[in-house]
Amino acid sequence: MEPMVIEVRGVLQKRKHFQLGPIDLQIPQGYVTAIVGPNGSGKSSLFRLMLDLAKPDAGEIELFGERVGSGDDTMMKQRIGYVPEQAIDVEDSLRADQKAAFISQWYPSWDLNRYQELLRRFEVDTSLKLGRMSKGMRRKFDLAIAMAHNPDLLLLDEPSSGLDPIAWKTMIDAIHRYMERGDRTVLMASHIIDEVKRLADYIVFIVHGRVLGMYEKDALLESWYSFYIDTGEGAVNWKAMPGYRSAEPNGGSMYKVITSEALEAERWCTASGVHITGKQKLELDDILTALIEQERLRIRS
Repeated sequence: MEPMVIEVRGVLQKRKHFQLGPIDLQIPQGYVTAIVGPNGSGKSSLFRLMLDLAKPDAGEIELFGERVGSGDDTMMKQRIGYVPEQAIDVEDSLRADQKAAFISQWYPSWDLNRYQELLRRFEVDTSLKLGRMSKGMRRKFDLAIAMAHNPDLLLLDEPSSGLDPIAWKTMIDAIHRYMERGDRTVLMASHIIDEVKRLADYIVFIVHGRVLGMYEKDALLESWYSFYIDTGEGAVNWKAMPGYRSAEPNGGSMYKVITSEALEAERWCTASGVHITGKQKLELDDILTALIEQERLRIRS
């Protein structure tokens, strides 16, 4: 068993028009875990709860084995680097190095050389006030600040928002290098599929405030398939298929069937005399779409 950096147990947060949870989630040490879901699913709210910037109505969260909100958490937060989804407007009048000088006081492990190296790699103009930076440059600066004290845990909320393709590749490389030591952890929220595929070891799907599952990325992409099936003259009980997710007519006696257990489903088809005429791996966005539709059906019922 890998040690867990983050443990979320029964966390519930109720708002007037939205409910997050109850959520149970474990994030292992030494890996990149991506939270994937449509806008408004609760990804940013979950980050704020982890950092004690908001309080849950029920449940508890532990970071590094310490319960969030239980007392003085200064040392725990010194082990975390955080990039929020939105830049903090109140800082707009500060120049980059002014903010860095202030932030560095809170982190005993602040590495000035590391900070300067990240600024050079991200090509950040520190002479500008933060409010005058483009969205992309502000994002790069926030990433440099979050990584400059070599945290044990990086919480990244839509880290590539506003980045151009070159800066995006630089960010991917910086995170890969950050992970090289083997004991650091990244939890990121992202809607960029290629970003998730390049970085993530594990994927958490969250929809309408509910975690629909946590998967090892490579196993996930190997197990979700569309099967194109000719039913001939007979009826097929699709729900008996292992991993069945959905089935829709595809012309004549043909059906397109989605399964999350491709190998077992293929064996079931063979044993049931069902003829597969073609199959195709699903991409992450297709998997998310299938899960969203399944969740909508659950809510309706």
